[in-house]
Amino acid sequence: MTDMPALSNLSAIDAAHHLHPFSDMKKLNAAGTRIIDRAEGVYIFDSTGRMYLDAFAGLWCVNVGYGRKEISDAAYRQMQDLPYYNTFFGTTTPPATLLAQKIASHAGGKLNRVFFTNSGSEANDTWFRMARVYWRALGKPEKTQVIARRNAYHGSTVAGASLGGMKWMHEQGNLPIAGISHINQPYWYAEGGDLTPAEFGLKVARELEERIEELGEDNVAAFVAEPIQGAGGVIIPPDTYWPEIARICRERNVLLVSDEVICGFGRLGTWFGHQHYGVEPDLAPIAKGLSSGYLPIGGVMVSDRVADVMVEELGDFYHGFTYSGHPVCAAAALENLRIIEEEGLVERVRDDIGPYFAAAWKSLEDHEVVGEAESVGLMGGLQLAADKSTRRRYAKPDDIGTLVRNHCIDNGLIMRATGDRMLASPALTISRAEVDEVTDKLRKALDHLRDTVRE
Repeated sequence: MTDMPALSNLSAIDAAHHLHPFSDMKKLNAAGTRIIDRAEGVYIFDSTGRMYLDAFAGLWCVNVGYGRKEISDAAYRQMQDLPYYNTFFGTTTPPATLLAQKIASHAGGKLNRVFFTNSGSEANDTWFRMARVYWRALGKPEKTQVIARRNAYHGSTVAGASLGGMKWMHEQGNLPIAGISHINQPYWYAEGGDLTPAEFGLKVARELEERIEELGEDNVAAFVAEPIQGAGGVIIPPDTYWPEIARICRERNVLLVSDEVICGFGRLGTWFGHQHYGVEPDLAPIAKGLSSGYLPIGGVMVSDRVADVMVEELGDFYHGFTYSGHPVCAAAALENLRIIEEEGLVERVRDDIGPYFAAAWKSLEDHEVVGEAESVGLMGGLQLAADKSTRRRYAKPDDIGTLVRNHCIDNGLIMRATGDRMLASPALTISRAEVDEVTDKLRKALDHLRDTVRE
């Protein structure tokens, strides 16, 4: 931007004119906004020149790392050829069509069609409507209820926030909307009590069957869950959980929706999170890693079961967006997927850097303030604990997590805290030396927590 104001002025301009997402603007304006103006690989740089290792890949999304000129070049070429056209009124563009084919080729099984959106939130709104429309087209208009999980995150639009199970989000806007209910999450460390993880996984999965019984099978349209809960704290379910969920949905004639917005495109060492757990959903919202965050694009992968009804029985589906399948975003996503394929990043996460990250992350469990450190692929959750022998948590979990996160940032490491859980989700291109840097700096922050609590 040739007319960019001096960086020293941007914080004041930001405070005067920019409302940030998920922010207390009074506190943010008082503290001043950190301005990020450059990035390369797994590192970001602020306007003062400070460098940070971004162990969170933006917001779970920069899977191929920063500075991939191939993606910007692909977007630029598409800008020159066709900067925009819609996919309404019987038209399409080459990038949108080819991207749908490419996604389906990696989804495998029966997920053979894609409906494009601009974000993960819109993707969740889309399948929510699609599921209800599907059952109506089959002559079952009463099947409208959707079951989700507490502490889940499915976006911040009205339907997305309603599907999510975070009460503090529901309190703003009189949510959830009608027709959505929530069951417990598979968070063994905090809620498993005396049960083994395997026993607990079955117990919470069977709450789905109990809720279907309460609502009536003929009234339930779908169940939605993230393969691994992301914003809820990287809650990794016991191995018994997902097979039981799949069985219940299959036997109770309820659509299974796997929210792949975070887990998709290689993060778990598979192209999609449901593949890691060996289940096949009927619908799967996607976004984030689809373009590695370089341009906004999302979608819903649709199974043959649903798509065949949408195509053959429904007629018009009155849903879509001006920018559905935007050609420039689709071109960027195609190039992003080409990089993931040609560099073997999914296999790298599965066979190389994922296991290395898992060992480094697990080594933090020897720290006295760590209750557990779990990961799958390049997605890790670290539980802070006041007493690891009894799984007792700190009295003020938000304060404790913030303390550790801020210490990390002050020492050049971008982490995320959800309550008393520290979260990591680095680029799939991260090196072993950079993984060591993550865990070394996080260990120092854990030392800081230990010493601060003692004081």
